[in-house]
Amino acid sequence: MAHHDDRDDDCERMTPSRRAVLGAAGALFAWSFMPKFAYASAGSRDARFLLVILRGALDGLSAVPPIGDPAYAGLREGIALAKDGAEAALPLDGFFYLHPAMPNLARLYAAGDALIVHAAATGYRERSHFDGQDVLESGQNGPGRTESGWLNRMIASLPAGEAVSRAGVLGVGVVPPLVVRGAAPVLGWAPPRMARAGDDLLARLGDLYGQRDPALARVLAEALETERIASRRGMQGDKKGGGGPDTADGMRRIAEGAAGLVGADDGPRIAALAFEGWDTHANEGGAKGRLANLLGGLDGALAVLERGLAPVWKDSVVMVATEFGRTAQVNGTVGTDHGTGTVAFLVGGAVRGGRMLADWPGLRPEQLYEKRDLKPTTDIRAVAKGVVADLFGLSGPVLAEKVFPGTADLRPIQGLVI
Repeated sequence: MAHHDDRDDDCERMTPSRRAVLGAAGALFAWSFMPKFAYASAGSRDARFLLVILRGALDGLSAVPPIGDPAYAGLREGIALAKDGAEAALPLDGFFYLHPAMPNLARLYAAGDALIVHAAATGYRERSHFDGQDVLESGQNGPGRTESGWLNRMIASLPAGEAVSRAGVLGVGVVPPLVVRGAAPVLGWAPPRMARAGDDLLARLGDLYGQRDPALARVLAEALETERIASRRGMQGDKKGGGGPDTADGMRRIAEGAAGLVGADDGPRIAALAFEGWDTHANEGGAKGRLANLLGGLDGALAVLERGLAPVWKDSVVMVATEFGRTAQVNGTVGTDHGTGTVAFLVGGAVRGGRMLADWPGLRPEQLYEKRDLKPTTDIRAVAKGVVADLFGLSGPVLAEKVFPGTADLRPIQGLVI
């Protein structure tokens, strides 16, 4: 049964004018929460964890092409990548390569700060974006089973004395992703696009609502405290307009915001952010084109996160995941349709990287899932379990019963974190 969150009631009762007040205070969520302290997690590690969700289903066979598989080139007619030439894919291990739009990820991989999981998926086996994203973010075995997300339940499962649990989870964007919703505190931030209300007006509003609307007064105070951190770290400048979350500029600005808050000493330790536009049904492109532009934006965002988290990079993990993959064979519009298996990335100084994690199923017709998709052989939930178990000291039973319910038979993958 989903946990009822009283903060949701405050938001549901909030009128458009009340929402506008908080929007003017810095484009922050109305349900934001500001930690007064946020120190340390398991042992001496001051861990940071950021989940990046790619909405629309990433084509893992193009992002990390298995050029060493003899069936690859034939399936990818018109968009296949090559291991040599002017637009060659970037080498990883001699079998797997990386899309040439991602030189920064290739550098991190070579430095041991990136691990790539191939032929991965959640337990979901249909091809609906909405249901696939629900399963990815809820951590459940099927869609529509809860209104809380696994990141929020993870924080709620930490011991009460852990400061990271009191700090809450950061959701970046105008609407909080499902993965961060739940009983634990939620801190929200969105790249500013409107002028900030004056300090005098905000002070008077705070006094007014303090007398007449305590719920809104609390939320306003928390939003302004979030803005204080953002302003101190140079995140509240004149940034009106700009690209959305499906552009390189939009991804960069979202990553800057996440790194600025998560990297702050008094900020949250855990965050989720989403990049849009990965549904490449038509004109996907090969070394250049639509997908290449998206991958270049993601690559740039990873570089921004690395720079922004530099002081805490050694204790950080960024996990990049998507709801499912795309068909192995190219369709009639030189794109790919909804599929199953795909890739996930782990990036950060705390990652035991420089390697591929793949039980490769092969790409011959009889090896494909339902004779059309890359067959998943690694469950993304097992990857997530392994990461958060090592970063935050959560036990297997807690992960199997509370964070990812009904997954007692799915053991955390060990050795992902240094």
